[in-house]
Amino acid sequence: MVKVSVVKFITFFAAVNLLLGCKVSAQTNTLDKNFIKASMIKALEWQEAHPIFAIAPTDWTAGAYYTGVAKAHQATKDQMYMAALKNQAYWNNWQTYSRLHHADDVAISYSYLYIDINDGRRDFVDLEPTKKFLDAHLFEDNVWKKGTDKSEYGRTILWWWCDALFMAPPVLNLYAKHTKQPKYLDEMHKFYMQTYNQLYDKEEQLFARDMRFVWTGSDKDQKEPNGKKIFWSRGNGWVIAGLALILEDMPKEYEHRPFYENLFKEMAEKIISIQPKDGVWRTSLLCPETYNHGEVSGSAFHTFALAWGINNGLLDKKYTPAVKKAWNGLVKCQHKDGRVGWVQNIGAFPEPASYDSYQNFGTGAFLMAGSEILKMQ
Repeated sequence: MVKVSVVKFITFFAAVNLLLGCKVSAQTNTLDKNFIKASMIKALEWQEAHPIFAIAPTDWTAGAYYTGVAKAHQATKDQMYMAALKNQAYWNNWQTYSRLHHADDVAISYSYLYIDINDGRRDFVDLEPTKKFLDAHLFEDNVWKKGTDKSEYGRTILWWWCDALFMAPPVLNLYAKHTKQPKYLDEMHKFYMQTYNQLYDKEEQLFARDMRFVWTGSDKDQKEPNGKKIFWSRGNGWVIAGLALILEDMPKEYEHRPFYENLFKEMAEKIISIQPKDGVWRTSLLCPETYNHGEVSGSAFHTFALAWGINNGLLDKKYTPAVKKAWNGLVKCQHKDGRVGWVQNIGAFPEPASYDSYQNFGTGAFLMAGSEILKMQ
């Protein structure tokens, strides 16, 4: 009982903070393009001045952050974003992180590819470390591919957790496009389908984070307090944002493109249908009352993807008000100094956030959302 009471107190305090701590003036037009650009630049400047990462400057957190920086540059052409991209890539010496069979550790290469495509200086970017990673990742054997790991996580496929669908597939897809080597796209599809078949819940149109949260009909299945399945907002945000990135660069004529378009539409339909009234999704998608306050990282990834879908004709424009409402909610979670608060810390299932909690990937998601909101009519 004590533990439950503490959780309820934290949740109540968080919800009050969301209402009282993150405000924008009632007169502010948060959809004004100049306001959006200013909010994005403030987020960049604050994050660059307060570096944070889980393991190293080349890890997945930095990869997600600089993917957001790349999308911000793509939308605005502001050279502050390109400067940040080049600086980190140069000091990283264009390296990935070290675990060649772990999807997380190539996410940083999205920013390297973006620089190579958009900077125009062919003598500046070194994609050899990225190629080394991708070749090992796809074509070498490892214990996950062999299916010999029998842990509760279900590490019996290469991308055994749903977050991986943001980390590696967009890089593989973009690398295939940039280098004109479709074999990388075909391999991406092969491993993507393994994850889809293992973790996608067709009834709920959402992804379980990993096998711990896949329902089997057993009494041991994990449930939310309201009896529903556990679907993590950021986990599904990783997937749907990754789908938007994939579809943006995937050839229109690619034989498997319809699969990705249909999956994107299914997930988008579900995400929109469960949007809270204040526009910002809770960490638990089907049990929002568990931590009844908005969470930025998952919400910003959803916002980016939904706005991208509208902007690219995959979603009906009737959803535009819902997406704009989501952006208005995100803006309320940005501090005056630019910090993007209310980001759930590194995890793998629904947990609370707070006014002051931030992570670089949350800032990256915020930049991604802003980049697509800027394009909306």
